[in-house]
Amino acid sequence: MFHRRAVLAVFVMLIALVGPAGPALARAPQSRAAQSQAPQSQAPQSQAPQSQAPLAPSDTTAGQQFAWLLDASGRPPVAESELRQHLSVTFLDAAGGPDGVNAFLASVGRLTLREVLRSDASRIEAVTVGAAGTFVTTLAVDAAGLVSLLLLNPYLDAPTGWAELDARVRALAPRASFAVSEIGADGRCRTVHAVDGTTRRPLGSVFKLYVLGALGDAVAGGRAAWAEPLAVRDEWKSLPTGVLQNEPAGTTLPLSRYAELMISISDNTATDHLMHRLGRAAVERQLVTFGHDDPRSTTPLLTTREFFALKLLGYPTLATVYAALPRAVRPLVLPAIGRLPLDDVQPWTTPRALDTVEWFGSPSDVCDAYAGLQRQAARPGGEPVARALSRNDGGIALDRERYPEIWFKGGSEVGVLDLTYRVRTSGGRVLVTSVMLSDPSAPLPDAAVIPEAQALIRGALALAG
Repeated sequence: MFHRRAVLAVFVMLIALVGPAGPALARAPQSRAAQSQAPQSQAPQSQAPQSQAPLAPSDTTAGQQFAWLLDASGRPPVAESELRQHLSVTFLDAAGGPDGVNAFLASVGRLTLREVLRSDASRIEAVTVGAAGTFVTTLAVDAAGLVSLLLLNPYLDAPTGWAELDARVRALAPRASFAVSEIGADGRCRTVHAVDGTTRRPLGSVFKLYVLGALGDAVAGGRAAWAEPLAVRDEWKSLPTGVLQNEPAGTTLPLSRYAELMISISDNTATDHLMHRLGRAAVERQLVTFGHDDPRSTTPLLTTREFFALKLLGYPTLATVYAALPRAVRPLVLPAIGRLPLDDVQPWTTPRALDTVEWFGSPSDVCDAYAGLQRQAARPGGEPVARALSRNDGGIALDRERYPEIWFKGGSEVGVLDLTYRVRTSGGRVLVTSVMLSDPSAPLPDAAVIPEAQALIRGALALAG
């Protein structure tokens, strides 16, 4: 039997000793879909599978600029006058001027079009092949029709059988889980194939699915409204990822906007504002509502600011003492932890407390969460749920004709990478797939792991039919 008052007194003393000092800000638990106006590429590890004859870019403004890119990639250096006819001033400056663009074109080599994945008047996403490898190439144009965004990301072979997929999953990290499941007409998940699919792993920002679910249920129950204004508060601000931490206190946004920021760019400050508005207990209840297999493993559910304080301040002492507290005591000390200043912190570079200071769940739990969100989105007034989940596809490079609806949430910290998807096929089937990776002793090599994990997800969806 513990003496709660004595434990709290010791912990308060520890917090006072820790204060604002200590090592540093790691990457926030975040999704893995960054964008930049400057051209970017990473050399992939392998080639994309062969497919039908290459398609022509669409006859839209974006398609015409894409055709120009394919042509220009084979003949650098391109004259500055020509570059200015096709590239926006902002883009050209961000890319390092004409010299930067030409160096980039020379590095990737002549690009040929293999497959158009998605195209509209202002944006095109396609698989291209160049001397440096195979890429998912994304190009967008501004209102003047000039290129404002160009991204080249590695595109790797998808597995062609389950045995190959299993081996590649296990090779990604010391701790690896995977599952692809189907949400049936009854709204329940049925596992199609899995590798340790019920094993609990760190969720990173995937836990934000439960925050969105708690908000959706609060709206349905009349305890909140999507249009309800909520003011930004300094004491609720967290660390990046995100942009809302830069807004001055008093800035007002509707709850729907907080939800979109939380999911689409994994905004941690938006997340914490929603958690404070709804209450920690409401989000914890959502674990049960959505059928989480072991809610106790991830309660009390941390705000992202509390997560950072435990990982950053006086590490490892504060995190170790917190993890040793009886679960009934932890909620009593979290408010004090959340008030600790996080000024002038720096990133951490090796994994910290992955088994104790995190949010936890399995691929099976993730499917159940998506099934719950699907039910919410189908209710009258539930459109903001689907909208938040659809704004960012995480760069998965799926054919939008075959998969017209894609929901995504990713999560990461040093030593953790999770990619989770719910897709609706053109035939009406709903599939959920998750790759959950962690290494408690070393950072994951994201540049290699992310393209491989995306390839495994594409392969799993194809194998699942």
